[in-house]
Amino acid sequence: MPAIDPTAIVSAQAHLADDVVVGPGVIVEAGAIIGPGCRLLARSIITGCVQMGSNNEVGYGAILGGDPQVLNSGFTKKGAVVIGNENIFREYVTIHRASKEGEYTIIGDNNFLMVGVHIGHNSSIDNHVIIANNCLIAGHVQIHDKANLGGGAVFHQGISIGTLAMVRGGSRMSKNIPPYLIAYESDEVSSLNVVGLRRSGMSNNTRNEIKRAFKLLYHQGLNVSQALEAASKETWLPEAQAFFEFVAQSSKRGICRLRSLRGRELGEKALD
Repeated sequence: MPAIDPTAIVSAQAHLADDVVVGPGVIVEAGAIIGPGCRLLARSIITGCVQMGSNNEVGYGAILGGDPQVLNSGFTKKGAVVIGNENIFREYVTIHRASKEGEYTIIGDNNFLMVGVHIGHNSSIDNHVIIANNCLIAGHVQIHDKANLGGGAVFHQGISIGTLAMVRGGSRMSKNIPPYLIAYESDEVSSLNVVGLRRSGMSNNTRNEIKRAFKLLYHQGLNVSQALEAASKETWLPEAQAFFEFVAQSSKRGICRLRSLRGRELGEKALD
């Protein structure tokens, strides 16, 4: 049987695996599904819209599955939050359910959301993502594998953050951030996430191919359409091809621009 603190309020219609630990003052609503090995720390709230896999930790005061912050969302028919395995949600994390029935806010596996992170409705986070304190993620944002978002950064609705992208703390992003890049300030990138690429285990050949793709997009004096056309005439390794595919799919929001001359010089130095 789950280990439930006597001060917790757990609906009889919630579904908890036998080894779930429920701390003091926790609320688990009817319909919630909590998988094996999960720990719900004191005063966290899990609404009935949440489906959670195994070995997740929900921190003090976190609220998962709250109503979306949208007007006229039709709260009588609720979307859901689907959470994978091995995630850590620290104190006061908030994750809102999707805005319509049959839709989902999705959290994958092995993600680390630090204190005060907010994930808006219909957003999706893939796997091994790190989001530092007080990041604000609006609705319909996509965050791909192994992205790393610095503390206090804010992200406009509908944007996409590529695999292994890194965002400096305090940044403001309203455009898509291509994979493997470091983003700064307001909708700018400076260089490749060289350290992240190396730590990911990519071969030297793959990393060099990604560098070549980055140079083609940002350092050849081409606009995005011209760069994509030039790239289409060459054969690329899968990781570099994914870089250009991300850019090609970013026409609605566009992609972050290269920084000013000083930032460009820093980026070129990183490519040496």
